[in-house]
Amino acid sequence: MAIHTKQQRLLRGALLLTLAGLVGKVLSAGYRIPLQNIAGDVGFYIYQQVYPILGMASMISIYGFPMAISSLVAKARAEKRSLSLSRFYVPVFGVMVTISIVLFCLIYFGSPVIASVMGDSNLREPLEVTSTVFLLLPFTSIGRGAFQGIDDMTPTAVSQMTEQVVRVSVIILATLYFVGEGYNYYYVGSGAAFGSIAGGLGACFVLSLFIVKRRSSLLFHSSNAFSMMEIARTMVLTGLFLCVNYMMLLLMQFADAFTMVSPLKEYGLSLEGAQKMKGIFDRGYPLLQLGTVLASSLALAIVPSVTKKRLENKAKDVEENVGQAMKLSLLISVAASVGLFMLLPEVNVLLFTSNEGTTALRILAIVIVFASLTLTLSSLLQGFGIVFLPALTVGGGIVVKGVLNSLLIPFYSITGAAIATLLSVLIILLSNIVIFRKRVPVSLKASIPWRATIISLGIMVMVVFLTGEAYKGLVEMNDRQDYIGYCLLTIGAGGVSYMISLLKTGAFTEDEVKEFPMSSKIKRLTKRRSS
Repeated sequence: MAIHTKQQRLLRGALLLTLAGLVGKVLSAGYRIPLQNIAGDVGFYIYQQVYPILGMASMISIYGFPMAISSLVAKARAEKRSLSLSRFYVPVFGVMVTISIVLFCLIYFGSPVIASVMGDSNLREPLEVTSTVFLLLPFTSIGRGAFQGIDDMTPTAVSQMTEQVVRVSVIILATLYFVGEGYNYYYVGSGAAFGSIAGGLGACFVLSLFIVKRRSSLLFHSSNAFSMMEIARTMVLTGLFLCVNYMMLLLMQFADAFTMVSPLKEYGLSLEGAQKMKGIFDRGYPLLQLGTVLASSLALAIVPSVTKKRLENKAKDVEENVGQAMKLSLLISVAASVGLFMLLPEVNVLLFTSNEGTTALRILAIVIVFASLTLTLSSLLQGFGIVFLPALTVGGGIVVKGVLNSLLIPFYSITGAAIATLLSVLIILLSNIVIFRKRVPVSLKASIPWRATIISLGIMVMVVFLTGEAYKGLVEMNDRQDYIGYCLLTIGAGGVSYMISLLKTGAFTEDEVKEFPMSSKIKRLTKRRSS
């Protein structure tokens, strides 16, 4: 009975953590749309110059350090090593403080150089404020990691949602205030950093309440303790390397921050024109992130099962789960990509008030497929214990992105930047496929219903086109409000037609259909396939 209760608690915690991560990602992508509406393209450009650094600090705080600490806590409990304040938590905290101070100093004191390389010396102050976010990492990470190490996911999930809600609220309110009072647009970047600091403090407060309440479960006294070298190695290698796989899109934006403004000037734009054009290009990343979250979240939910069954030597189940993860990622991402590609002129106007940069944004829409498959595949590799090679492929892809930006933007403006992103993510995906085939004894060919996918996409495209044309025949698209009905109607019709087509063409097996909500009703629409 106790084992059953523990398993239920673990499952509930894992689901809560997954939900918190999904909500956090949606918030992180979604709030940048009203931010652009308030601050305009130039204000959005300034925010996007510091956002990758804020995002990386957030990823280290949510995934990197907590994952490293939880592995140490789990190991300590299994091997009866000390989890006392003086022999474990103080040394771990000391290592994290050291890493955080180094990161803080690199950005704070290097801000003049960083701003200069970015092509905009006025970014110095927003970068200095941004650097302070790293000083909060030890406080948020140690609580999350300790609780995760004892399989208690609730504190992490609650603190994560608190952090995101506070951060987004403060950023929007600060932007409204600075823009409303006529402050310089560079205050938008500083306001974004302040929002992240406020969110981190909110997370610290929540975690402190959990620690006070459950501190006895986090302590274990023993004469055996971890060495400082073992702690430092785990924090640096596990804590930072694991994050790289989750940071791919952030690092793409990081590369853009350094390699877009100067090439745009070479293209013939003034500094203000380059700022505005990069702000227009940056509209694509929230859309790309939303599409990728939608496509990869369901697929990534399967990854823990892959790890568990691999450890249990259930080879057939492992191959089945790998196929399901890749299949879900492909089916959802390709529909999101094609749908966004078709609707981008209208979506661009609805969300960002103009249709500027639509060609570049359409190219970024294609990236949704490659990015979703890459994130799913790198997570599967992680489930097989392969961490560093996928991280290296991301690093190589970012270098390619920077080089291609410098080569393409002077000739093709932001369309060149979009092509650079597309090619870079494709290279990372192909590299991960090669690694998977060489290192993992599981086939990636199974379970992808190509015929059903192509037919369903064709039907979706036709339905979206006809629905859109019918709407335009009834409603004059004169102002922004007219686009709301257009986008809602076409997205709804396209999504429903795609799902029904997948079911009718036998894209899912009977066992997969049983996992769907309202599976008994959905089953009536399916074409029978054997499991």
